[in-house]
Amino acid sequence: MAYLVCSCGGYFDIVNCIFLLFDEEIFMTSLDWIVLGGTLILIILYGIYKSKSSKDLDGYFLSNRSMPWYVVLLSIIGTQASAVTFLAAPGQAYTDGMRFVQYYFGLPLAAIVICISFVPVFSRLKVYTAYEYLESRFDSKTRTFTSFLFLLQRGLSTGISIFAPSLILSVIFGWNIYVTNLLIGGLLIIYTVGGGARAIAYTQQLQFFIIMIALFLAGYYMVKGLPEGIGFTDALSIGGKLGKFNVITTGFENGSFDWGDRYNIFSGIIGGFF
Repeated sequence: MAYLVCSCGGYFDIVNCIFLLFDEEIFMTSLDWIVLGGTLILIILYGIYKSKSSKDLDGYFLSNRSMPWYVVLLSIIGTQASAVTFLAAPGQAYTDGMRFVQYYFGLPLAAIVICISFVPVFSRLKVYTAYEYLESRFDSKTRTFTSFLFLLQRGLSTGISIFAPSLILSVIFGWNIYVTNLLIGGLLIIYTVGGGARAIAYTQQLQFFIIMIALFLAGYYMVKGLPEGIGFTDALSIGGKLGKFNVITTGFENGSFDWGDRYNIFSGIIGGFF
């Protein structure tokens, strides 16, 4: 199963790999159902519990400006990694190496600029959203247009993020993909719309820890499942010789810059930043 998932190189390859799982005869055991159901219920109840302070606009959108910085930090990190990341990134790394991570090099720089320039303005003006600031700075048409563009972009992005895990669960459960989409989307709506910023931040913090624990467990079992006589360092050495750890690339080939190269240090920093 791990080989099938990690050898996927793109969206359609992911779909093919998922359907190949039927050949592996993977079924949900009682423990699987307990872990899955318990996790979903825990996240929803935890989000609802943490949303008790969302009694007005200030509590709903800004958590009364009292949220600890580390909760915001972990929430943002958890938001950056969606199900698509964990489904597509292993396949991308398997086929093209690790150079795609250069895109993330520009994100910390963008965060620094935002913290220095944008956040102090929003905090000083006591606005709830960036669009409220745009309306006061320009007019309602600017606010409407920019909010429409944002909602369109995030709607498409979130749709893909929900569809990816729904695709896997629909195969494992044997459910209709539309039903699975509605289930996952509905569970998200319960605590995000009902709880506001505080519920979202705390549930994403919880999801971050769940993701990290799952990643370490998956890594442990992958290393444990290596063939006899091959250790972790041996696997790293083989991966390096196969060119899978090409984290930093300049985009230059044969003395000239390849403008068709998607992933290099320059496109990563510039693209990731903007």
